[in-house]
Amino acid sequence: MSRTHPGCLRGYNQDAVHLGKHVLAVADGMGGHAHGEVASAVAVQVLAELEQAVDVGKSAKLDQNSALGSVAGEVQRRLDDLAARDSGLYGMGTTITALLWNGEMLAGVHIGDSRAYRWRAGELQQITQDHTLVQSLLDSGRITEEEAAVYPRRSMLARAVQTGSNAEPDVFAHRVKAGDRYLVCSDGLTAVLTDETIEGILADVVVPDDAVDQLMDLALRGGAPDNVSVVLADVSETPRTGYRKYWPRHSG
Repeated sequence: MSRTHPGCLRGYNQDAVHLGKHVLAVADGMGGHAHGEVASAVAVQVLAELEQAVDVGKSAKLDQNSALGSVAGEVQRRLDDLAARDSGLYGMGTTITALLWNGEMLAGVHIGDSRAYRWRAGELQQITQDHTLVQSLLDSGRITEEEAAVYPRRSMLARAVQTGSNAEPDVFAHRVKAGDRYLVCSDGLTAVLTDETIEGILADVVVPDDAVDQLMDLALRGGAPDNVSVVLADVSETPRTGYRKYWPRHSG
């Protein structure tokens, strides 16, 4: 299940999402009206092409980490090509948070401040690290959690895929278990909802569609000053042809 919304204060939506059998992704564009939309759309297009390659069997021996690690570079190349043809697009960029499923392992690529979470056995874990100025200050011990919550530049990105830059993404892998829930979202959700609220909904709302609706509705009721995007998939024990052990159950 996935939903994306411009939020309560924005007249346009620069987020883009992808929900497929193999790939779950959120890209949060930046760079001004329309330019951020272009960047996030390019990111999702690259991920959709990866999805298609996996789906038709072109990547039967796909190295997930290598495939995902190349995503940011390919998005970067396409953004630079677009900016070379239209200088007005220079400076646009996007976050990328994507999960790639092969039936047993879940690999991820992440750059920026969108997030991926895993809910397992009643516990929510953020499986990505924010690439923001405030997170770097927290990691170095220069500010506290309380100070971070009100830091004036808390949304300033330290890393993103952006024209004219060459930032490296994080690439990781997790072994899944039946009953896991994976949530990918833009910072428009986490800027409004605490991890405790997110955990409560994922624990209490069984149907993925309803869980996504509740997350989105709470963000909007909380004022949602930014675009909000949510993608949610469950891991079921039900076997499916072509999958080795589990498969993500999703709808939308």
